[in-house]
Amino acid sequence: MTQATDTAAVGRDARQSRTPFVLRLVRQPAGAIGLAIVVALVVMALFADQIAPYSPIKMAAGRPLTSPSLAHLLGTDEFGRDMFSRIVYGARLTLQIGLIAVGISLSIGTLIGLVAAYAGGFVEKLLMRSTDVVFSFTETLIALAFVAVLGPSLENAMIAVGIAGVPFYARTCYAGALGEEGKPYFEASIAAGAGHARLLFLHLLPNVVPTMIVIATLGLSNAILAAAALSFLGLGAQPPTPEWGAMLSAGRDFFNRAPWLMLYPGLAIALTVLAFNILGDALREALDPRAKERS
Repeated sequence: MTQATDTAAVGRDARQSRTPFVLRLVRQPAGAIGLAIVVALVVMALFADQIAPYSPIKMAAGRPLTSPSLAHLLGTDEFGRDMFSRIVYGARLTLQIGLIAVGISLSIGTLIGLVAAYAGGFVEKLLMRSTDVVFSFTETLIALAFVAVLGPSLENAMIAVGIAGVPFYARTCYAGALGEEGKPYFEASIAAGAGHARLLFLHLLPNVVPTMIVIATLGLSNAILAAAALSFLGLGAQPPTPEWGAMLSAGRDFFNRAPWLMLYPGLAIALTVLAFNILGDALREALDPRAKERS
């Protein structure tokens, strides 16, 4: 009886291991919802020219501060610009901001973490103590300092947010790489005479990539929030760029007369952040071997 049960369990685990990753992801309600929202955002970003009925910076597309109607689904702002068009084009900017900022954080942080874990000794102490010093400051404060030096612009905001996130990615990669170094396959590779580059990029890196993918997905929401905060403060995207944080800031003076100027950009930011957060959690579950055993 026990042998039959063990055989059935082995067969079930084998079937689970062959289950496509995307199918494991969408089987989770949170993963399906998060993925659907992210796909919708990507479609909006790619086809903004076809979806938006007006140019996002065209003034007098309608009467100023017009409430939502069939002509202007989300109303118009103080310059008569169509809010729906600006929200749609804002999706393109938001994804661009998130991908570039996270790309900077992920690439630099992963390299620092890998080198620190592999090199050890003085190099490890130098890299990780430097990371600890930077990590002691909040990401927003670091981003504000960089923008203050580089000047307010969308490009500088993306760079600032990306650099501010490097310590977190570096520490995450460092911890993952240290765990991999103690495993038999890595010690066997060293004994077989593998070179430094092979050990770093063919053994350590592929085994920390799943963790870094999850962290990067979750980090997209933080990057989007940080960039929106900089734009809200006037240090990121500058008028008339249709960036959601800048739109929130511009709508403050008209909140009593036209609450939709803040409502819709705020909802867009909240929905995007929520989507990447729940998608990141679902990715973690889908990539976790223990989660496969529980399913």
